[in-house]
Amino acid sequence: MKNIKLLLISFLTLAFSVNIYAQEAKEMTHEEWESEIKRLGENKVELSTEVAQLKEEVAALKVQYSSLQNPADCEKELLAMVGTTSMEKAAYAKQVEMLEKKINDRNGNKEDLQNELNTLKSSMISACPGLFDKVHNQLQRKLDAWVDEAPKEVLYTVVKGDCLWNIAKKKEIYGNGFAWPKIYNANKDQIKNPDLIYPKQIFKIPNLTEEEKAKYDKLRQNYKPAPAN
Repeated sequence: MKNIKLLLISFLTLAFSVNIYAQEAKEMTHEEWESEIKRLGENKVELSTEVAQLKEEVAALKVQYSSLQNPADCEKELLAMVGTTSMEKAAYAKQVEMLEKKINDRNGNKEDLQNELNTLKSSMISACPGLFDKVHNQLQRKLDAWVDEAPKEVLYTVVKGDCLWNIAKKKEIYGNGFAWPKIYNANKDQIKNPDLIYPKQIFKIPNLTEEEKAKYDKLRQNYKPAPAN
């Protein structure tokens, strides 16, 4: 339609031009006048041809549009293919939304949320447009990127034969006996003498900072046992 309007404007311009040239005819020779009339006539033919072509294109587009399936009918066919209804799809989408919020908020156990996602993946409804990528790709990537942070501290119960050095040396604690002062400083309310600890005492075991890890690793690497006599 926009192109047709432009062509109509061109026709008006053509008519206006003819009027101007008619006013200036006194200053034009007969040959110039005939040449100009011929040129304008040719332009009119070209424009008429373009208008006809555009009308044909518009008619073809109308036929094509009328043959297109109604979007609502397309949706019904798709739901029928996956064996569900619009209400079931809406309920499923709500489950997806709730699960995404849990993952974003780190609300719950990661393993439980993965099981919940697997259940959603197993549903044929996940094949619907707008759901497939979110369920099978986006949410899985978010879960995969979920790395549980180590607790700030754990508790350790002293057993017979323990000392701070041996506790710190345990693989599940620090794996480095030189880090024993960290345990001592965190439990000074219970430890009066670092050489004297007692069974059933419960010590807080805080995490080492990266700087502390480097310091105690260096101490261990530089340690040289005293020569035996």
